Amino acid sequence: MGSNSPIRFQDLNLFPQHPTALRPMIQPKVEPSDELPPLPPPGFDLAEHTSPELTPRLASSDADVYSDFYRISELFRTAFSERLQMCGDVAAVPDPDPNSRAIVPVPNSDASVSGFVFSPRGYKKYQSRSSELVRVTDLKPEDQRYFRDSVRKTRMLFDSLRVFSSAEDEKIRDDSMHYRKTRGDLKAAALMRHCGLWLNRDKRIVGDIPGIHIGDVFLFRMELCVVGLHGQPQAGIDYVPASQSSNGEPIATSVIVSGGYEDDEDGGDVILYTGHGGQDTKGRQVMHQKLESGNLALERSMSYGVEVRVIRGLKYGNGKVYVYDGLYRIVDTWFDVGKSGFGVFKFKLVRFENQGEMGSVILKFAERLRCTPLEIRPRGYVSLDLSKRKESFPVLFYNDIDEDHDPVSYDYLPSTIFPPFVNHGGSATGCQCLGACLHNCFCATKNGGEFAYDMNGVLVRGKPLIFECGPHCRCPPTCQNRVTQRGIRQRFEVFRSRETGWGVRSLDLITAGSFLCEYSGVALTREQALVFSMNGDSLIHPGRFAQRWKEWGEISPIFSDYVSPAHPSVPPLDFSIDVSKMRNLACYISHSSLPNVLVQFVLYDHNNVSFPRLMLFAMENIPPMRELCLDYGVADELTGKLAICN
Repeated sequence: MGSNSPIRFQDLNLFPQHPTALRPMIQPKVEPSDELPPLPPPGFDLAEHTSPELTPRLASSDADVYSDFYRISELFRTAFSERLQMCGDVAAVPDPDPNSRAIVPVPNSDASVSGFVFSPRGYKKYQSRSSELVRVTDLKPEDQRYFRDSVRKTRMLFDSLRVFSSAEDEKIRDDSMHYRKTRGDLKAAALMRHCGLWLNRDKRIVGDIPGIHIGDVFLFRMELCVVGLHGQPQAGIDYVPASQSSNGEPIATSVIVSGGYEDDEDGGDVILYTGHGGQDTKGRQVMHQKLESGNLALERSMSYGVEVRVIRGLKYGNGKVYVYDGLYRIVDTWFDVGKSGFGVFKFKLVRFENQGEMGSVILKFAERLRCTPLEIRPRGYVSLDLSKRKESFPVLFYNDIDEDHDPVSYDYLPSTIFPPFVNHGGSATGCQCLGACLHNCFCATKNGGEFAYDMNGVLVRGKPLIFECGPHCRCPPTCQNRVTQRGIRQRFEVFRSRETGWGVRSLDLITAGSFLCEYSGVALTREQALVFSMNGDSLIHPGRFAQRWKEWGEISPIFSDYVSPAHPSVPPLDFSIDVSKMRNLACYISHSSLPNVLVQFVLYDHNNVSFPRLMLFAMENIPPMRELCLDYGVADELTGKLAICN
């Protein structure tokens, strides 16, 4: 069992002796299908809207498939075997059967991932979920980093496909009178499944999913399926069906708590979870529930001491989000009369101790903090607006660690100041769009024939350089090609950190591809930078930032012929940004080799490609109160941050 669980693991292959009255003999109904939405309909061909023509990528050899599988399988078996021997539950005996140490062995070896072969191009064959239950414990730091990076790349691919397909739909809407909106999340999930890119399909993991942290936020149910956190697109209980279990009993692995049943009671660490079934199409309880399928799986998990993952579905803004809140154990179950007068099964779930703070609690805390910061935190705030009203939203400054108030001593600069000669070069031209800019306007042509953002202002894919509509364009300020000029749209907080010195976090949920802020200061030529550096290094070098923009919108794992954008091109950048006296909140963002923020070069107020603005965009969904981090390219070896930010 997981190292944080106090329950001793029981072998699920041993049938416990329970009184007959406590375990009614029933015939389980047909299990829900594991099939998910098919590939996009014939009317939508994502490959038709890319240049050059893109075709789905399928593996050419078994070696690529087996390499990762054998690495993860060996990690599973080693960690699980060592854990059982430490507890004295079982002695590890050499066994040629690769499933010998599974929680529930799979007698049919053909069901394992090793029997899965990528189909020939054009023939769709999906990898079914394994019924082999495993638990992953005691990961080394390098393994934790590996799995986190794997989850990060998978989620980035999902978001890139989702945003890209939505942008292509917008083009179809502009060019056709007969337009039908489709869901980008379903398209992305279907394409990734078609190419075998869903995670954790070869093992059914009990407990924490490696690479997924407590507090991670997901915008779509399908994304939970893609990463393997919850495998049911609609059902609230995910479990191994009785028909696939070696002992003929279902085992639950995760539940979604979203208030879908009137008898649910969510107390945070303790949940009274109502079983499924008995509702009509309007969500009303109209009949008694039965001890079968997911309900029976929860009862069996309680009997065997198998913990479940809890994902909470919460209303946020105008939509709904899903937050992973950690592991719970099922301690009790009973049949009760519900509020509507029908019998329902109730399960008492208790959260394991010594886990990270629940993401749902942080979301609610940040929401209250946005409204009344001084009531929530009476002590610690140095300034309620570090920008002194120079930004669209106030920038909070919080320090409850020491008396260092250094950020207050700098002049806040919302956008970079360039030398005068930068604004005097080039032609003063712009688009002549009187309303919304279309994809055939002058500014779209400068960007290679397409806009960099969708209608919601989300970056579709990174580019070497983006031309936004500028002061010489006739389009209104609401134009979709004027995203970064509108300033920040989230409420940020600069805070004192014991780990990184200074840090930046948001009080709002930041969705992947959203604009954050500009990295601002006073731009210096090479000659000026040499003089300033003699008095100490307080310079930012734009040319040293890692080109993380190439990762956002990268869909080559799906389309083998995809080519990263190379236009518009940018010459080698030979200027620096001085932040010794004037800066903004971006200067306090920490460095990381696994960043959640990227740097995108943008031009809008001048045409000198040698002096672009440094605009920051989110690479993933960033929950409230989670620290932002950049890949600076060059950082201090000891602190992992630039010297100016220590």
